[in-house]
Amino acid sequence: MEEVQLVFVPTPGIGHLISTVELAKLLLNHHHHGLSVTVLVMKLSNFGSNVTNNYIQSLAASTSLSDRIRFIDLPEDKLETFSIASFIERQKPHVKQVISEITQSGSDSPRLAGFVLDMFCATMIDVANDFGVPSYIFFTSSAAFFGFVLHLQVIYDEQNVDPTELKESDIELEVPGLVNPFPAKVMPSAMLSEEWFHPLLDNFRRYKEAKGIIVNTLFELESYAIESFSNGKTRKTPPMYPVGPILNVGSDGSSKQQEIMEWLDDQPPSSVVFLCFGSWGSFDEDQAKEIAYALEHSGHRFLWSLRRPPPTGKMESPSEYENPQEVLPEGFLDRTAKIGKIVGWAPQAAILAHQAIGGFVSHCGWNSTLESIWYGVPIAAWPMYAEQQFNAFEMVIELGLAVEIKMDYRKESKIIINSDEIERGIRCLMEQDSEKRKKEKEMSERSRMALMEGGSSYIWLDCLMKDVMSNMA
Repeated sequence: MEEVQLVFVPTPGIGHLISTVELAKLLLNHHHHGLSVTVLVMKLSNFGSNVTNNYIQSLAASTSLSDRIRFIDLPEDKLETFSIASFIERQKPHVKQVISEITQSGSDSPRLAGFVLDMFCATMIDVANDFGVPSYIFFTSSAAFFGFVLHLQVIYDEQNVDPTELKESDIELEVPGLVNPFPAKVMPSAMLSEEWFHPLLDNFRRYKEAKGIIVNTLFELESYAIESFSNGKTRKTPPMYPVGPILNVGSDGSSKQQEIMEWLDDQPPSSVVFLCFGSWGSFDEDQAKEIAYALEHSGHRFLWSLRRPPPTGKMESPSEYENPQEVLPEGFLDRTAKIGKIVGWAPQAAILAHQAIGGFVSHCGWNSTLESIWYGVPIAAWPMYAEQQFNAFEMVIELGLAVEIKMDYRKESKIIINSDEIERGIRCLMEQDSEKRKKEKEMSERSRMALMEGGSSYIWLDCLMKDVMSNMA
């Protein structure tokens, strides 16, 4: 069998890189012979380079696929103001040079079968075209959100509706792929911003040039949204391959993780509410205090990942508090010592897998949402940024798999959610009826079955690989 390779181009940031690598591993495990993967790592200075390097090094040591997947670092880029479009544009010559070297390295080099491009890297299709190979978009969010961004493109280009003018509006949009009307007030902030919307729109317009769209979802979770692409409700697009859930559920084995796990081992089953807001999630002191009051008044056991916000105006990830007491109500740690634990960084997947966890207060990043479904842990939605408001709407209203804390919350708004509202959400989450928990457990089982031989995602993965190999004919 002919040796072929795919080149993956993820967006900078550990979340996108991990999803990309997990997709690559899925393809390599599925297609045992003749396929290899090269991941091109674009780097932004001050944007988690150390985390990225550590992840790649640990992966090389731990995966059995290390001989079939390799990483090539592209030159680091210093960005004064963050514009993903101009960043990708500057990376194109670097990508072109690396691919030229790969393809000219002699007859023993596997033939290039195509590019797999992150959802924000669609303009890299230009580079794939230069080499005469097809591109596949890896959409790291939901099928419903994919339908939503296509719909925004249609209403802007054909109906003269500018989403950025809907910022303070109570209007509701009829979106193909959603059963319920979608309130403009829960639209992602980037879609409401002149600065962000137009470059993103240019990126989304390129999707129609791809050979396929790989989506991190499963048919059983989003059947309505996925079927809208084949029944004519959504504008014609390249074939969609829902091959998820694509997750990294491994353990890092750190001493911090061990300490957390030992604490959880001492808690009753399904008794602990876990609060964690993603790699960029953090709160100012006023909001942290309101969360603390809510937890104390709810009486529920808790594990809270509390992190210090970066300095104002700095694009840095949150840091650890040396002493969390400085932002918490006086005496809080003493009063809750028997029922609660506050940590900084948290091994989210390992915690969600623990039987003591009964609920998850989450920012609704799509990876986190899929992890919670995988482990059957119900969510209370508190979105922060990116497309998380949309994900919260989908989980709470469309799918009925989550409860709401505040669906239209935006990190940049600086609004403080009061403790009563947070406590209501926590109680609703932890005290929900058995029927709702049963529904969540069923979706957990379906998400696991989807990836097994004969499951929906397994079959779609097969279709994708057949399409990739057909490029070589």
